[in-house]
Formats: sequence, C-alpha cells, structure tokens
Amino acid sequence: MTAEPTGPGPRVAVVGAGLAGSLLAILLGRRGLAVTVYERRPDPRATGAERGRSINLALSARGLAALDAVGLRELALEQALPMRGRMVHPAGGGHNFQPYSAGGERAIHSISRAGLNAALLDTAEATPGVTLRFGARVTGVDTGDDGTGAGRLLLEGGATELAGVVLACDGAYSAMRRALRPDGGFEAGQDFLEHGYKELTIPPRDGDFALDPGALHIWPRGTAMMIALPNVDRSFTCTLFWPKEEFEALDAPARVRGHFRAAYPDAAALIPDLAEDFARNPVGSLVTVRSRPWVREGDGAVVALLGDAAHAIVPFFGQGANCAFEDCLEIDRCLTETGGDWSRALPMYQERRTANTDAIAEMALDNFVEMRDRVASPVYRARTAAQHALERRLPGRYVSRYELVSFSTLPYAEIPARIRRQNRILAGAAAAGGLLVAAGLLAARQRRSATRS
Repeated sequence: MTAEPTGPGPRVAVVGAGLAGSLLAILLGRRGLAVTVYERRPDPRATGAERGRSINLALSARGLAALDAVGLRELALEQALPMRGRMVHPAGGGHNFQPYSAGGERAIHSISRAGLNAALLDTAEATPGVTLRFGARVTGVDTGDDGTGAGRLLLEGGATELAGVVLACDGAYSAMRRALRPDGGFEAGQDFLEHGYKELTIPPRDGDFALDPGALHIWPRGTAMMIALPNVDRSFTCTLFWPKEEFEALDAPARVRGHFRAAYPDAAALIPDLAEDFARNPVGSLVTVRSRPWVREGDGAVVALLGDAAHAIVPFFGQGANCAFEDCLEIDRCLTETGGDWSRALPMYQERRTANTDAIAEMALDNFVEMRDRVASPVYRARTAAQHALERRLPGRYVSRYELVSFSTLPYAEIPARIRRQNRILAGAAAAGGLLVAAGLLAARQRRSATRS
C-alpha cells in the first residue's frame, strides 16, 4: 500500500528505488513534501534482488549517520556483521589479521543490500506523502513549462506525468543522465577498469561460518584478488576482481576448479559447487562515472543527479552506498538552509559535494592497488603497525587515511590534505629527532676525546 502525496510545494519525482532513492524519499516525505518514487523493476521485496547486483555491502560511519537520521541505524546494525579488520590470505598459504583501527575495536559492517533496501522501502512506504511506483520506467524529462507551471517526466510507453523537481537516483547507467546529454552543456564520462567482478558463495560448514566472520577476507594476487564478506545466514559472499580475460579463459568446469586449486586453494575447498556457481553468475563491470553539471534547471522543472547516477565509484573503499547516503543528507541540509528553495538548494548541494566525490573516486582506485597487492607485503604490514602505534600515541592528531574515510564523517575532499599535513609533521619530527641524535653522538664523541687528551 502506498501513501497519497499530500504535501505542499512542487511535485517531487525520485527516479530509482534503490538505497539512495529510498532514503531520499523518506527525508523529503518527512519535510511534508509530495514525493513519488519511480522504479523500473518490480518491487524487490516481492521478487528478490536483481541478478548481477552485489549481494552485500560494507556500512561505515557515513552510512550509519544517514540511517540514524531516519531512525534505521539500530535496525541496520542488528542485520549486519561487524568486520574489525582484514584477514589476508597470501599466495604462499596461511593468513594474517590486519585490524582497521589502532585499538582493534572499530568495525565496518557487512549487511545484505536487499535487506537494507527492503527496510528503507518499508519506511518510505509508511512515510506520509511518499508514493512508490514499481514497474514504471522513466526515459527522460522535459524541464520546460507546459502551462501548468511544471515540467513533465517521460515514461516508457509514451505516458507523461507532471514534476517540478526530478531527483535521479537510478544508478551508474542512469537513464536520466543520458537524457540530459542532448540538451547540450552537459558532460559525462565512464571510465571502465580492465577488471570485472563475479560473485560466488561459501556456504556454512557444519552449520557454522567456514571462515572467521569478524573480518573481511582478502586473497591478494597482484593483478587480481578475491574478497569475502560474511552474511547473517553464516555464508560468505565472495567477489572475484579479475582482468576480464581471466574470466573468459575459464570456459570449462575443469579449468575453473584447476585455477582455484592453484590460486585460492583454501577457498576452493570451501565452495562445493564452485564450477556451477562460477558459470551461473554474470561478470559485472567496474566503472567510475564523472559528470558535470549535476543540476539542470528549466522553466518548469529542476533536475539533479545523485549517488551513482552522478558519480559512481569502484567498490574498493566500500564507500559507494555510504557516499550516496551523504548526498541525500546534503540535499536535506541544503533545503533546510534555503528555506525549501529548490532553485538555491540543489546548486548548493552540487557545489558542496563535487570535490568530495572526486576525492573518494581517486582514493577508491588507489585502494584497489592496495588490496590486490600491497596488503600481502611485509613492508605494508610494518607501515600499518607503525601508523597504529602513532594513532595510539597521538590520539586525534594522527589518524590513518582508512580511519578518516571509514570511521569519520570528515569531508572526503579534506582527507588528502590532512594526510599530507600529518606526513609533513612526522617527517619534520623525524628529521629533528635525527639531528638531536646526531648532536648527542657528536657531543659524546667530543667528551670522550677531551677525556683521552
């Protein structure tokens, strides 16, 4: 059952009922606005998750802050499993645990994407003024005023509906973003990695987790890797991040099993239906989307992109959903600051968020190299241990990049500068310490020389 829109102001259309669209609808509905959510798929609560979509995701501080704003933080944590570090499975065998925080107590949270989406949809559906429309594919928007004071949303089949504000949350391959291009003055680029991804499942073993459920497991293999996140049903979702030609080369069950026995022997033993699972699940693409501008205003409607539709990032910092949730909070905050003036609020949102999303896009790409290669290095482990020691010795003054991204809400764009500042201070302190040591050694040598003479 859906609520009829009753709120004042322009009719608001949210395109996409995924995580960001559902959260945004709740926030706007609670402002008393009339909101209709259009989703091309059937209701996922009835039909299940779409094939090819990731099964779970990692919630961290930013996402939890957004869920807290709509009263869903505790429910999400009840459905999630805390991961307090990485369990690294090197190529030579064995494994080692690398905590995310200096004290080992902070965690990111593995949660079912479908379960979280269902909770958000339930809350949106119960919010006065919010209407959910499933099986409604939006193909474009006419921002001109047709005499009604509003623009028109274009739906598949030729139908149109009035809308004064259109908020596109329809993902990395956004139909709304494509629809804005022909109008001119709009740029959008998609940068694909040579790697693709495929998901597998490690089922429970004798009714329990087959691996430590308190960690995100990583099998780094230089140019490729596999990760595994725990699920509440005691299974693990494994994701392969491989060059696409490696997927294509494993075109027979014997080749699949042989490759896994050679490259991931401990994991291969835990996936009884390995070859079937590998053949059944699709290969997804990894894309970074950069678009400008996110906001387009006409005489009848204003359109804004957010989440993956505006700035999709690769998943290697676990920040895709967390970042999209921050977009939703920023739009809500800008509406408050402008007294609900969409023409001022949406450009303000764009101005505040673009530098942040550019920053996390670059950090996510860099973290891919770290996860697939560096984490297995003894030098990396020694450096991380040294960082944690500094964090314990200088609490609040020295904080690693990982902690700033995952365990704080410091704007992403401020993190690189803070890391550079910290490193300069440490380099200066090290140099000063070196000079003091040299001066001490020289003084001691001079004293010994004076004693001998």
